Amino acid sequence: MTTSYPIGTPGKPWSAAEKALWLSKQKKHRSYAKDVLTVIDRLRPRFDVDEYGRIDYPPEHYPLLALRSRNWRDNLPTILVTGGVHGYETSGVHGALRFADKHAAAYANRCNLLIAPCVCPWGYERIHRWTPHALDPNRSFKADTKVEECAALMKLVAPMKFLVHLDLHETTDTDESEFGPALAARDGKEHKPGTIPDGFYLVDDGEKPQPEFHNAIIAAVEKVTHIAPPDPQGNMIATPQVSPGVIRYSFKELGLCAGMTDAPYTTTTEVYPDSPRTNPEECNRAQAVAVCAAIDYALKQPRV
Repeated sequence: MTTSYPIGTPGKPWSAAEKALWLSKQKKHRSYAKDVLTVIDRLRPRFDVDEYGRIDYPPEHYPLLALRSRNWRDNLPTILVTGGVHGYETSGVHGALRFADKHAAAYANRCNLLIAPCVCPWGYERIHRWTPHALDPNRSFKADTKVEECAALMKLVAPMKFLVHLDLHETTDTDESEFGPALAARDGKEHKPGTIPDGFYLVDDGEKPQPEFHNAIIAAVEKVTHIAPPDPQGNMIATPQVSPGVIRYSFKELGLCAGMTDAPYTTTTEVYPDSPRTNPEECNRAQAVAVCAAIDYALKQPRV
């Protein structure tokens, strides 16, 4: 079975004309200022706020903001939390903000926190995976990136050394109904539909796997929401499951956000908000719990 897409010619990659047509169909559905910036403003008494970039897609202009521990200490380990690399993945954004609001205080004087809750505001507002240039940010964290949002975040973190990096994501029904077919059409390829995992899962870095770290996160999150089972072939998103709720990708090779630092403990979280077994609040809680579990595990490990 294959799925077609209404823009482009099958087998032929998009030209500038097809990309412009695609862009003309993208509509604003929600407000970055209302949903994200107002929450960051409420958190200003507890965090320093860095404006690490500004993205201009006229008529919209988006400040890129990160929350930073107020009493930053260079002798403490540093934790990076990112969300909204794919703007449509709502719990990545609101899970990061929930962690900042409800859990960050517990780590005061134990570690430094840097939280970039919405890396791609244009995608957040349009509930879309791509930038206006039809590029996937989470394949663009590379030195030669053409994605401004990625370049700004990489510049922010470049001087820092991290112990942990969690990149918070979702897998939704629109991955199969919209984004997969659009990607295939853009690249002039055939789209072959897959199966979306029903539940929470993690992506480990195949170049430097940390199985116990991931097992600790799964153990904590399964108290909040259900963990995705593999398909009958033992896969999730066409990738072999290596332990309950865990698959592996090569982060740096693919240009994933979770691979942009040299942190020893890195992961990409995934929830499935379209499952009948969950709801938005539970997804946000699962993301925040995953962050806590990751930090708790890493802080207990010996460091050289």
